[in-house]
Amino acid sequence: MAGDGHDVCDVPEIENLFDIDPYLRNVEKEIRRRYGCFQKVVNDISQSEGGLEKFSKGYESFGIHRTPDNGICMMEWAPGAEGLYLRGEFNNWAQTQYPFTKGEFGKWHLTLPPNPDGSCPISHNSKIKLVIRKKSGELVDRLSPWANYVVSQEKVPVFDQVFWDPPNPYTFKNPHPPKLDSLRIYESHVGISSWEGKVSTYKEFSRDVIPRIKSLGYNAIQLMAVMEHAYYASFGYQITSFFAASSRFGTPEELKEMIDSAHGAGLVVLLDVVHSHASKNVVDGLNQFDGTTSCYFHDGPKGTHELWDSRLFNYTGWEVMRFLLSNLRWWIEEYQFDGYRFDGVTSMLYHSHGMGHGFSGDYNEYFGLNGDTDALVYLMVGNHMLHSLYPDFMITVAEDVSGMPGLCRPVQEGGGGFDYRLAMAIPDLWIKYLKHKSDDDWDMSHICHNLTNRRYGEKCIAYAESHDQALVGDKTVAFWLMDKEMYTNMSNLSPPSLVIDRGIALHKMIRLLTCGLGGEGYLNFIGNEFGHPEWLDFPRVGNNESFHYCRRQWNLLDDKTLKYQYLNNFDRAMMQAEEKYKWLRNSQNYLSRKHEGDKMIVFDRADRLVFVFNFHPTKSYTDYKIGVNNPGKYKLVLDSDAEEFGGHKRLDHSVENVTSEEPWDNRRCSMMKLYTFFHSIYY
Repeated sequence: MAGDGHDVCDVPEIENLFDIDPYLRNVEKEIRRRYGCFQKVVNDISQSEGGLEKFSKGYESFGIHRTPDNGICMMEWAPGAEGLYLRGEFNNWAQTQYPFTKGEFGKWHLTLPPNPDGSCPISHNSKIKLVIRKKSGELVDRLSPWANYVVSQEKVPVFDQVFWDPPNPYTFKNPHPPKLDSLRIYESHVGISSWEGKVSTYKEFSRDVIPRIKSLGYNAIQLMAVMEHAYYASFGYQITSFFAASSRFGTPEELKEMIDSAHGAGLVVLLDVVHSHASKNVVDGLNQFDGTTSCYFHDGPKGTHELWDSRLFNYTGWEVMRFLLSNLRWWIEEYQFDGYRFDGVTSMLYHSHGMGHGFSGDYNEYFGLNGDTDALVYLMVGNHMLHSLYPDFMITVAEDVSGMPGLCRPVQEGGGGFDYRLAMAIPDLWIKYLKHKSDDDWDMSHICHNLTNRRYGEKCIAYAESHDQALVGDKTVAFWLMDKEMYTNMSNLSPPSLVIDRGIALHKMIRLLTCGLGGEGYLNFIGNEFGHPEWLDFPRVGNNESFHYCRRQWNLLDDKTLKYQYLNNFDRAMMQAEEKYKWLRNSQNYLSRKHEGDKMIVFDRADRLVFVFNFHPTKSYTDYKIGVNNPGKYKLVLDSDAEEFGGHKRLDHSVENVTSEEPWDNRRCSMMKLYTFFHSIYY
C-alpha cells in the first residue's frame, strides 16, 4: 500500500493546505506521496471490487445469513486454516458435521438447506461457533469475526456467538439529525450510567439519561464501550467482536431503539470506534482466528502493542481493509450512528505508536521515517468513504495527541480527512495546575497559550476532563478541588466553607474558559457537569468485583439540599448560551488581556461576545477597564456568581455597560462599569 516512497501524485486542492500553513511546502513531496498511496488503494478497490461503496459492505456476504428460502449461507476468511466447520445448539455441538468448502483467496463457504418443514435450520437467538482445523490438525473453537451478537454466561469469561435474526427487527422512526456546525458532546458509557451498583442497560439509558442530556443543552452523545469487549474493566478498548453491540447492556434491537430515541430528541450519536488495535483474546477475539499469528494482524513484533498488550492490524491486507471499512459502514447502516470518535489515532500514525515521544512540533517528527503510511492511508480511505457516502451528517473525530499537520483537513487537500481532533493537552494542563500550583502561581499567559495552541484551520474538541481523568489512579477536577470536604460540606445546611466555595467557583471557570477559548467543539464526561465525586473503577479482582465506584451518583444531583445542583445549573446555562450565541462555530477569538498581577483574562469571540475572567484568589474589582472591538451597549448574559450557580450575587444584572471611544488592549473601544465579578460573559 505504501508504494516505493519515490513517486509523487497530484493532489486536487493541495494549495489550500499550503495557504493555511506555508511551512508544509517543505514536506510537499511527502504529502503528495501519501496522497498517491491513498489514490492507489481507492483505484485498486474500484478496479477489483467495483468501488468503495460495494467493497465496504462485506457484512452482507461474510458471516452468517439466512437466505430467502430460509436456508443458511456463510463465508469466512481464514487463509491459514486447514479446515473450517460450523457447530452449535442446532446440531448438539457436533464438531465436524458441517464442513466449509475452501475457495479462492482463503475464503471458506458453507450452505445449509432449509428444514423439511421450510423453517431455517438455525433458529433466531441460538448459539453457534466456528471450528478451525489448525495446520497441526488440532480443532479449536472460534467466533466469526463478523458476528453481530455474542453472549457469555454470568461469571463465564468465554463468549458464544448468537445467530441474531429477529422476526420483527426494530424499525427506526427518526432520521439522522443534520450535520452540526458546533459540537457540544456528552461523552457517555451505558454501563456506568445508573446510580445503582450494577451494569446499566440501553433501555435504562434511553429512559433516564437521554432526557438529562437534552435538558442540559448538549447536542451530541459520544458512546463508549459499545463494540463488544470480553473484559468489562477495559473500558471498551480491548475489542473482541467488532461487529457486535455489547450484550451486557442489552440486545441489538434495544441499542437501535436507544439511538432512535436520541435522534428523536435531536441528538447526534457518535460511536467510539477502536481500529487502532484489538484484544489478544484467542477463543473469543480476532487473535489467531485462522490458527496462525497473522491473519488480520502483522506477524511478529510489528503485530503486537507491548504497552497495551494487544494486537495491531495489518492495514495493507486486502481483507483487513475490507473488514475495517465494512465495520465503519455497519454501525452507520445497521444502528444509524452519525459518526465516529477514532480511538488511538496517535498510536496508528507512528511506528513508535507515540510512546516516549514528546512531539515538539518539528515537522520531521510527522513526515519522517517514523510515520506509518499504511495506517494513515487507511484513515484517509475511511474518512473519504464516510464523508462521500454520508455528507449530510457524518462527523469524525481523531484522538490524536501528536498534532499531526493536516490530519483534520479534507483528503482532497492531502489531509487525513477528520473533522476534529481532541485537544488532549488541555485536561493535562488543568490537572497539573490543580496538583502542583497554588492559586497565586497560576500563569494567565501560560493557560491562554495552552488553550489556543492549536493548528489554524483544523478544528479541535476542547475539554477540561474526559473519562481518562475519571479513572482510578487520577481524580476528577471536582475531586482535585474539593475532595477534602466533599463528604462533609456539600450540603446547603453546612457552615460556609472556603474549600467548597473556591472549588465550585473554579470548577465553573475552568469549564467556561475551556469551552470559550479551547476549540471549535466541547466535550464533557458523564457526571462531570455536576462535579461527580470520586473516581471511576470498574469491578475487578483488585476491588473484590465492586460496583461502588462504577456508577454515576445522580442521587447527589437530584438532592436539592446539596450543592451539586449549582454546578449542573451552570453547565446547562453554559450550553444554552453557546446555542444562542454560537461561539464554537466561530473559530476567531481575540485575547485582549492576560494580566498576571490582576489574574485577569479577557477575550472576545463571535463578534460581540466578550468573556471576562478573574482568577485572583483574593481580589475582586470595581470599574475595571476592558477592551472591546465593537461599540455599543453590552448586557450580562452569563454570570458564574449568580445565586442559581452557587455564587454570591455580587454582580448587578441591571447595569448597562456602554462603551467609550477610548481604545484599550488593542481593541477599538473600552468599557468600565463591570463592578465586582468572578467571571462573566457580556453581549
